[in-house]
Amino acid sequence: MKIGIDCRLWDETGVGRYIRNLILNLQKLDQENEYALFVLSKDCNQVISHLSSLNFHLVKADVRWHTLEEQLKLPQILNRENLDLVHFPYFSVPIFYNRPFVVTIHDLIIHHFPTGQASTLPFPIYSLKLLGYKFVMNQVARKAKKIIVPLICVKEDLVNTLKVSGDKIVVTYEGVNLNGKLKMNPSASSGEKSQFKIKNYFLYVGNAYPHKNLERLLQAFSILISKYPSVSLVMVGKEDYFYKRLKDKVRKLGLVKNVSFLKHVNDKELSDLYRSAKALISPSLMEGFGLPALEAMANKCLVLASDIPALKETCGDAALYFNPLSIDELAGKLRIVTSHTTEYGGLEELKKRGVERARKFSWRKMAKETLKVYESCFSL
Repeated sequence: MKIGIDCRLWDETGVGRYIRNLILNLQKLDQENEYALFVLSKDCNQVISHLSSLNFHLVKADVRWHTLEEQLKLPQILNRENLDLVHFPYFSVPIFYNRPFVVTIHDLIIHHFPTGQASTLPFPIYSLKLLGYKFVMNQVARKAKKIIVPLICVKEDLVNTLKVSGDKIVVTYEGVNLNGKLKMNPSASSGEKSQFKIKNYFLYVGNAYPHKNLERLLQAFSILISKYPSVSLVMVGKEDYFYKRLKDKVRKLGLVKNVSFLKHVNDKELSDLYRSAKALISPSLMEGFGLPALEAMANKCLVLASDIPALKETCGDAALYFNPLSIDELAGKLRIVTSHTTEYGGLEELKKRGVERARKFSWRKMAKETLKVYESCFSL
């Protein structure tokens, strides 16, 4: 087979990490099929540095996602390669591409949180793009040979929301790199010494979109420092409009001395941040997987997680859960950790469970199951 994989999001967090680990492990698993990796020119050198197999080659595809050009130009680029199958590891698929493909749908968050607060666009334009997204998503779900999702609860959401047959959906759990080898952003230097000297802190890792529920986290943290003023909150994420808006909220709440924002964090630094934190906080209202929570557990870091289906499926019995809509309940969990009480079976016991839980998730297993999905498409 000649299989194409859309790698245009290679250098992004989240989906980019999924793509990078998929490619790294497919090379070890499959020397029979031929792979064409569609990449942005700016990422070519990074992708090449990750390739060690002769059956993988690059095809430049300088087309941005979520654009009209993606719908019109990308199918032409794909068709020139005469592919037997394409894997789109993200829902942004050209609806005019009519050859066999599989798609990974990580979540339906935009379906459930369709708010202009999650966009820098004027609301009328955002509303049009939202309609476009839903149209594309429905077309993609209908036309795909198979749909890959990271969790059972995401599969159930697709069945209920998009009315997709469950037989068409395959769950492949994502992985985690243990021992601090997080494989985050390949362009980040992992040889530098840690530039952060912060102590006595809680940690948040991720973006600042509205569904991440960070304003409630800040309000709960404000309650905590009224009793424990020396505690800090470290927030790791990409500097963008949403983080700038969050910084304004920090100033309004008078938390500037207690809240730090870090960007350009390399793999070694992130691992160190996990290991030294009092706990990672995952307060989301909805998630597709919850990779930071899994990374934290792999690095012996306690996890405080909202009691939503995705995080409960990922973390199992290895996290301290709270109602994400209750600021007081989250503040209470922060106090428990800060005061070192031994409620809920003991915090150290939760850390041990976390390490064992993380061992059950493997990028290699994810790639192996994805390869089976590719092969199944030729028996359909």
